Amino acid sequence: MLPPVEDAVLANNPEFAALYAKLTTSALNPDGSSKDDPAAKERGAVTEELNRYRLKAAKQSLLLDAIANANPQSLQAKPAPAPTLTKRPRAPQQATSTIAELPAPLLDLLLLLPPLLTASSELSPESTALLLSNPPLSDFPDHLPQLAALVSNHLHTSAVHLARIANPSTNPSFVHRAVPSLPTSAASLTATIADRKADLTRARLAAAASLSSLLASQTAVLAQLLRALEAKHGAVARSLELRAAEAALAAQRQHAEAEAALWLARRDAYPPAAQRALANYARHLRDARARLNEAVHTLRAELEAYGVDSVAAGTGRSGRGRQGEGHAGNGAGVP
Repeated sequence: MLPPVEDAVLANNPEFAALYAKLTTSALNPDGSSKDDPAAKERGAVTEELNRYRLKAAKQSLLLDAIANANPQSLQAKPAPAPTLTKRPRAPQQATSTIAELPAPLLDLLLLLPPLLTASSELSPESTALLLSNPPLSDFPDHLPQLAALVSNHLHTSAVHLARIANPSTNPSFVHRAVPSLPTSAASLTATIADRKADLTRARLAAAASLSSLLASQTAVLAQLLRALEAKHGAVARSLELRAAEAALAAQRQHAEAEAALWLARRDAYPPAAQRALANYARHLRDARARLNEAVHTLRAELEAYGVDSVAAGTGRSGRGRQGEGHAGNGAGVP
């Protein structure tokens, strides 16, 4: 699979985008191989031969596994299946009865075939001829139908298990019908997995692009925040703050100088002798006001002693005084 490229990279590099589109559509296959390779036919033939050998090796592996698992001793060594609601566990006597039903040469053949077929080192021709000329290997053609039945039964059971895994929603009674379609199901599942991987890769690229844009936005926000902090607490802000403090100190100094000038002007306008005279005059006025108030209280007390209301007498006297002043004014006005 060709490695995908982010959309942002393609958008920022139009020439590379055109080259990438040409490579992915007309020059290269999805697996990265060239479409115009002159050795493609030879490589295809080699690939087909390799697939045949792989198929042969897979068949041999399946047969070996089936023969090894068809061994009655291995079947007897396996634990009993767990009981279910629809199926009761079999009694352990059934395995013994199955082993008892098999003939002894077939049992010997089942015991000897797995280690013989899976031996790491090849036997010499003499040893091979000796084994094939003596029982139970010499009776192999006679026991081949029963051995084939055991192997076929095991292969069918394994295929049913695979069909059950591939079709979990199918009724267990009809799972065996899906055995012939296992290759098609496996191929479709493989293709689906490849498509899902490609979709996942594209989704990861989209998520990476979104994350990159989000990080870029966060970077811009942090840059704006730093600028705001610098504007508030930076060198310019400190300079403005110092200038404001200097202006405040200058204003305080001017205020103090104005107050000092005011006191100096007062001192020049009112010398000490004038200040003492004004103070004495103010004290004299206070004393005169106090004596006047005392005389008024004394006169009111005397009037009250004679039974005259001081307030009414004061009002009548003030009225007559005003009339006399009016007559005097009128007389003064006559020639």
